[in-house]
Formats: sequence, structure tokens, C-alpha cells
Amino acid sequence: MNILRWLLSTQLKPSHKQNKNSGFTLIELLVAMLIAFLVITPLLGFMISVLNTDGQEQAKANSEQEIKAALDYITRDLQQAIYIYDATGIACLSGTVDASTNNTCPNASTTGNQLPNGTDKVPVLVFWKRELVSQAITITGTQKDDTFVYSLVAYYLIKDTSTTWSNAARIARWEIKDGVPNTAATVTCSGFAATDKYLPCPDKGFKPFDLSQKGITLQAKMNSWAGGGSYTQDPLVLVDFIDQTTIAQGAPAVTCSTNFSQVPVAATIARTGFYACINSVGTDNRSAAEVYLRGNAQARLIQNDETKVRYAQSKSSYFPSGNIKVQGSSLFLPNSFYL
Repeated sequence: MNILRWLLSTQLKPSHKQNKNSGFTLIELLVAMLIAFLVITPLLGFMISVLNTDGQEQAKANSEQEIKAALDYITRDLQQAIYIYDATGIACLSGTVDASTNNTCPNASTTGNQLPNGTDKVPVLVFWKRELVSQAITITGTQKDDTFVYSLVAYYLIKDTSTTWSNAARIARWEIKDGVPNTAATVTCSGFAATDKYLPCPDKGFKPFDLSQKGITLQAKMNSWAGGGSYTQDPLVLVDFIDQTTIAQGAPAVTCSTNFSQVPVAATIARTGFYACINSVGTDNRSAAEVYLRGNAQARLIQNDETKVRYAQSKSSYFPSGNIKVQGSSLFLPNSFYL
């Protein structure tokens, strides 16, 4: 019995032991939390600073890329220009000519419907160009050939309250072009007589310029162009986030080379985020243009307050700029004008 009692007591003895698991005290937890706060807070601040800096640099890079791409596009467009309007010519087409300049646009309309107008958009670049139309002329049977047509192009600086676009300004492009005469055409073109046969059709409101007028200068002839109005083409946005700051708000002033006149004119220009300097007729009868663009990267970061994204010299790195100088093709192209 003694042996059995000893064995039972030996085997059951461990089961009577109580597990004594100790935890953290409240003071230890508070000290750990304080240490974690002192370590994590600076790290979070550093990470937020890195993310903000990265966002700012990305905004600057995007603006720089878009300014370069826009200038490249405008350059290719202007290289096909046969005539570029200066400020007086644009005023003739816009119907904003006063009595002192009426002699420079003898037959132009003063109703203001030669170009799409509006208080929120300013025409900066307006020019005529030749545009290729592929496989538009039938030679024999199924053989076709390319041809050229003339088109009128206008670039606008737009600043309005549209919620679709940024608080900065934007550039939009508008164009109307001629059709290709085709006596076999069976479709009547909108805005044209049934006897006018085209394929493809001219844009509604298009009218070719006329150099047959006698006794007036080349500029006066081009300034007297009067389209049909009632255009169906709307300006299409080329690039957004263009600096909207006015000169009165601290934007850089306009600078033009000798023999180039600025557009818009000095008396009316308010924003210099997009402007041009024009020489409509050079000594070689070719137009030339200097184009200046300035982006607004701040508008990408602050999208709810226009007053906080204005140009300032101290923040000039947020306003990438660029400029180009382009000479158009010759105005006088043998056997290419229909007058």
C-alpha cells in the first residue's frame, strides 16, 4: 500500500502545479507606446514629405512634357502656314476693328462671326495652311491621287469657370477647311448650293480667300476674308494647365523680336501664358511666328482655389515655359490658288 500511495502521489504531483504566466504592467505599456510614438511620428512625417515632393516633381514633369508636346504640335501646324494673321488681321476677322483701322480690312464684316468669339476665349494664332487630302482625286478608273486643300486654323487661350477643366487656362484649336471639287459628287454639301460639287465636302461656313482684289496690299486682301459663319466645328482642347495669371497679378511681360508684333495687342493682353509675336509678310513673302507658352503645375496640386495657383517669381519652377520660332511656307504657290 505504501508503494502504491507513493506512485500515485508521484504521478499526480505535476498536475497540482499552477502555471504562473506574467504580463506587461500598465506603466510598461505606456512607456512602449511613448517610445513607438517618438519613433514612428518622425518617420511618418518623412514619408509624407517624400510623397508630397514626389507629387510636386511629377506635376512639374507632366507640365514640362505637355508644354513641349504642345509646342511641337503647333510647330508642325505652322510649318504648313501660308499666311499668319497679326493682331490687326485677327481684329478684322473678329469684328473688333475700330474706325482707325477699317482701311486695313476693306470688306471684312464687323459682326464678329468670322471667327468663333466669346468673352472667355481669346484668339492668339490664326493662319491659313495647306492640308493634304489622301487619295481624293480620281485619275482613271480606280487610280487615285493625293491633293491639297486650304484650311483656316485658330488657336485660342480659354479661361472660364468650367468644372470639366482646371482652374488654370487651356489652349483650344479650331479649324475649317475646303473640300475637293468633284463633278461626279452626288451629295449636296451642307451650307453650299446643290450645283457646288465636292467630295469630300468643305466644312460649313468655309469660304476661300481672294487675292484678285486690285489696289490694296496683300495684308488688306487677307484681312478682308469673310466666311459664311454658322460654323459647326467647335474648338478642341489641345492642352490644359496653362498659366492663367494676368500681368496685373504679376505674370511676366511680353517680349517680341524686332519686326514682330504681339498678339493679342498690348492694350488688350491680360494673360501671357500663351501669346504670339507675328510677322505676317516678310521680305520673302513668308509669314513667321514666335510662340510662347507657360504651364501651371501648381494647378495640378491645388484644384479648388484659383487665387492660390497664380504665378510668382519665387515659385517659377512650377511654371515651366517654352517658345518656338517658325517660318511658314511661301504664300505664292504656282498653280495652287483658286481665286
